[in-house]
Amino acid sequence: MDHDKVRCLVLGGCGFIGSHLVDGLLDRGYEVSVFDKSKVDTKNIKKNLSRINLIGGDFTNREDLKRAVTGIEYVFHFVGTTLPQSSTENPVYDVESNVVSTLNMLEIAKANHVKKIIFASSGGTIYGIPQQIPIPEDHPTNPICSYGVSKLIIEKYLYLYYKLYGLDYVSLRISNAYGERQDPAGAQGAIAVFLGNILKGRPISIWGDGNVVRDYIHVGDIVSACLKAMEVQVLGQHVFNIGSGVGLSLNQLITSLKGVLDKEIQVQYGGGRNIDVPVNILDVRLAREILGWQPNISFEAGLKSTLRFLRESGNG
Repeated sequence: MDHDKVRCLVLGGCGFIGSHLVDGLLDRGYEVSVFDKSKVDTKNIKKNLSRINLIGGDFTNREDLKRAVTGIEYVFHFVGTTLPQSSTENPVYDVESNVVSTLNMLEIAKANHVKKIIFASSGGTIYGIPQQIPIPEDHPTNPICSYGVSKLIIEKYLYLYYKLYGLDYVSLRISNAYGERQDPAGAQGAIAVFLGNILKGRPISIWGDGNVVRDYIHVGDIVSACLKAMEVQVLGQHVFNIGSGVGLSLNQLITSLKGVLDKEIQVQYGGGRNIDVPVNILDVRLAREILGWQPNISFEAGLKSTLRFLRESGNG
């Protein structure tokens, strides 16, 4: 494809993953528009502001979406208005802001003959409590938090629009993302939050006994998966797990952090949370076989670059 002419839109492009995706698309020579909240902090995309078309607006506003999607060929949907914890506290808002707004976007994409939508789904929550490890894409989907239910509903609507109107899509079920630009003061992202606290000399808090196992994937590997999802023409398979394929318990994660930081870490254990599944490791063979993608950033290398970024950005 002639990259100069291909117009891409990143919904949520000022965020953690979205901003890295903007970097990746620009590096490939694509034309990039970013849609994000009107008063969003643009620090993540500061170096690219002159190279992109930044559109401020409200994801729940149809007219704002129309402005963003018109003339676009590829839409990357990385907007999320909730987190697993907050979604379950207010499931109605979760559905209104995420599902209904995405449906509006799909209507607009259909009318504008968008070529493909790449959706950031949730490999960590969409399957619920696993019946097998690692978890393949055809595993039953029984989320135990509203966030996972919303992601699943959106996947079903993507399939519907593909079947009825030929609107192509790829859904990437991403495991636990980490890396540079993740907010150490945020409510999501154990690695960034833990590192942020350690660098400030604070203890880190863990829900439960630290035996919850997760699959951590560096944002650089997520970007390469997004680019493959856009560029590779896939027949018959629309849903891909994107993870490292390796599980780490929170206690193992703390051991790794000790190794990279070479210091003791204070840990406070608290009660478990009912939104947390005990184990989540994704089977990523389909993405390897069909998209030609695989994770390339080792956990240690990813940790070191995340730590370096936090130190350079004044968080340590």
